[in-house]
This record gives sequence, structure tokens and C-alpha cells, in this order.
Amino acid sequence: MDIYRLNAFHDNYIFVLHDRDRGTAAVVDPGDATPVLQHLTSLGANLRVIFNTHHHSDHVGGNRTLLAQFPEAAVYGSAEDHGRIPGQTVFLNAGDWVSFGDRQAEVLFVPGHTRAHIAYYFPPTDTDPWGELFCGDTLFAGGCGRLFEGTPQQMVTSLEQLRQLPDQTRVWCAHEYTLNNLKFAMTVDGGNPDLNQRLQAVQAARAQQQPTVPSELGLEKQTNPFLRWDQPALQQAVKGQTPVQTFARLRGKKDMF
Repeated sequence: MDIYRLNAFHDNYIFVLHDRDRGTAAVVDPGDATPVLQHLTSLGANLRVIFNTHHHSDHVGGNRTLLAQFPEAAVYGSAEDHGRIPGQTVFLNAGDWVSFGDRQAEVLFVPGHTRAHIAYYFPPTDTDPWGELFCGDTLFAGGCGRLFEGTPQQMVTSLEQLRQLPDQTRVWCAHEYTLNNLKFAMTVDGGNPDLNQRLQAVQAARAQQQPTVPSELGLEKQTNPFLRWDQPALQQAVKGQTPVQTFARLRGKKDMF
């Protein structure tokens, strides 16, 4: 399974999965159909699956146009998003498994950014030791999504699910927010040497207009404050007494950053 990262809008990423042997493709969170159709043409691939993580328009806005070209494509989304995802045909719950080509992904229910958000996790294979996590707007490189419909407790529970995945997991998040996220992280975790090193690397990459996605989950565990709510330094920085309170105060500070 080859994975292609496409640019959309100002800072969105759309991901195309390609099964070369079968000539088929899947797409994750196609907010805009145009770059997807162009890429499918270049691959000569038939779109079979649309994987949606949540209902926001910058993630599902291209569904109808893609279905007009590929009417037999299945549209996956959360069962809790029923009626909010255009063209949805498959309604997923936590613990379900979905297939594309010869790969299978576990469906993780990760509410917080929205009440119905899901993620797709493709475990490692015999030929590739890395897992692939398509997490929409729940986890970002260096950050996490805003709480539009969920609570801090829900988001901590969701992020804890993701934190438990193996370090060798590529994090295919849906926005190029990394530099800003790490600048915020420095305000609450500036004594973290791994964070300082990562910020320098990301600054250099973005100065050359290079993408920072995918990230690696092991690196996120070391440097992303929203996976480190149980670290004493971060609890002290925001005067949080519990993991949920620490997370909530971190998220509140980031909202105003």
C-alpha cells in the first residue's frame, strides 16, 4: 500500500492509498475532490473507498464529486456521524475492522474534536514494521484538535488510546500545524531537550516549504504536550492537579496562543 499526501486549501492534507497490484485506491478525508481526481488520473487507479474521520467540510467536502466519478465507491464514517457525512454507506463503531487491498485497519473511536470522530490504524505487516495512523483532527504533529463538540475527559481518553499504539507508527494528521504547535509547546515544556531539537528541525523544514507530516508516534510521545499531561513539568506549568485538568488548561492556553 503506497500512501500519497496531497495538499488542499490553506493547510489541509488529503491522503490517497494506492494498491498497485489491483489498480485501486482509497482516499482519507477528501475535503476537496480536485487534487484527488488529478492524482487518481496520474495513477490510473479506480477509487474504491472513501475513509472519513469526521464530518467537518474540509474533510468531507469532496465526497459527492468523487462519487459522481466513482459511484460504486464505499463511503466509511462513524456510526455516530449518521446524516452528517455526504454519501456515507458504511457506519463504523469502535473495534470494527476495515479493509483496503491486502491491508486491514482497526477503527478507533476518538471523540473530543467532534462527538463522533474516528481514526483508522493499519498495524505493521511482515514486510513493514511501521503502522499507519490516520487520525484526522484528533492528534496533530506537536498538538491536538480543538474541542468543538467533546469534553477534556473525552479527549484525554481518545489521546490515551493513540498514545498506547507502538512508537513505530506514522501519524498522518490532516493539517500542517506543526511549527505553530511546537512554538506553543515551548511555552509550557521549554526545558524538554527533545522538544527543543524537534523545533529546530521543523523550523528548518518549513523554511524550505517541506511538509512535517507524517510524524512518528514515538516522537509525539516525547515532545507533544497533549500526550504528556501526566508529566510533572507540564502539570506544574499549568498548575494542573489531575491529568484531565492539566490537559484542559493546556488546551485553553493553546486556544489563546
